[in-house]
Amino acid sequence: MAKAKSWEVTDDFWKRVEPLVPTRQRPAEKTYVRQAGGGRKPKDARLVFEGIVYVLRTGCQWKALPKHFGSASAIHTRFLQWEAAGFFDRLWEAGLAEYDDLHGIAWRWQSIDGAMMKAPLAQEAVGPNPTDRGKKRKQTPPAGGRAWHPVIARRDRCQPA
Repeated sequence: MAKAKSWEVTDDFWKRVEPLVPTRQRPAEKTYVRQAGGGRKPKDARLVFEGIVYVLRTGCQWKALPKHFGSASAIHTRFLQWEAAGFFDRLWEAGLAEYDDLHGIAWRWQSIDGAMMKAPLAQEAVGPNPTDRGKKRKQTPPAGGRAWHPVIARRDRCQPA
């Protein structure tokens, strides 16, 4: 069996995630010009989830999503909707409960730690920052505010010393 990449969602994992995904409902109080069911069908929830996992795992920008996930803005919109619906909190709680059942969590010994850094796979996916190549910085003036000037006047080579 081939090993799945860190951003791929396996069938086994999707079976555990799918019941937690919020269902899309039309607000009853809103009036619509089109009939229900008109327009483009929404993206498959698994494809949306795979796109979200890809962005979170690789650290790429939403607009840099590979094309097979579909529109990056559509995936990002669903991410925001799911976040507002509490999907990721429920997913985290389900993962903690499953881990607690399998291995047990020593709740007395928990601590919080954090780090702000790039995602671990981001550098492989996007490469070095293109704006950092060949950068030349300007010399800043000294604290007095006046730029440095040599004491002697500038002269060309052809001029006598």
